[in-house]
Amino acid sequence: MNHSTIGEVMTDDVVTVSETTPAADAARLLDRHGISGLPVIDRDDKVLGVVSASDLVRERAARHPDGPGETPVREVMSTPAVTVHPEQRVPDAARLMERRGVERLPVVDEEDRLIGIVTRRDLLRVFLRGDEEIRRQVSEEIVAGELGLPPGAVGVSVRDGVVTLAGDAELRGAIARAGFAAWRLDGVVGVVNLVPPVPPQEVARPG
Repeated sequence: MNHSTIGEVMTDDVVTVSETTPAADAARLLDRHGISGLPVIDRDDKVLGVVSASDLVRERAARHPDGPGETPVREVMSTPAVTVHPEQRVPDAARLMERRGVERLPVVDEEDRLIGIVTRRDLLRVFLRGDEEIRRQVSEEIVAGELGLPPGAVGVSVRDGVVTLAGDAELRGAIARAGFAAWRLDGVVGVVNLVPPVPPQEVARPG
């Protein structure tokens, strides 16, 4: 019931270049494979940086026609590369992408060797789950599985990734736990609890 990991959504067939690859060759690879960035690796498959289409465009714009030969990738790549490990959670990687302003993250093993790549599009697919799939997971895995409640004890509905829970007041604690658990599911963007509030207790007036 945990969020998907990077290892589950990454692409392991990665197009790469070395630091000595000419920028023009890197640009051709991007065009040929329909991608917007390439990890730059050394002989041990360790990631040195990432070269993007934006990096290459800037290089072409700044390059003087009468200048020296082709610019190597190491002079235009972004370094150090922002990387992730396969066991990291998808939401954590999404936050890292947003914080660092990158579109892709090379995935490395314990020795920092490249084993895959994950893009914003890969992460987005995780969050585009259908409402019915989320509703079934909340009902079956959380309400019935974790809490052990009978079918129908808690009303579960989902719309556009927002989970709404409803039930009797005596189930308030269980439904609150279900709400916390639902937040951990892939694709959930909000949780609404419709359980009635605790009625205020009457205070005895002094006689």
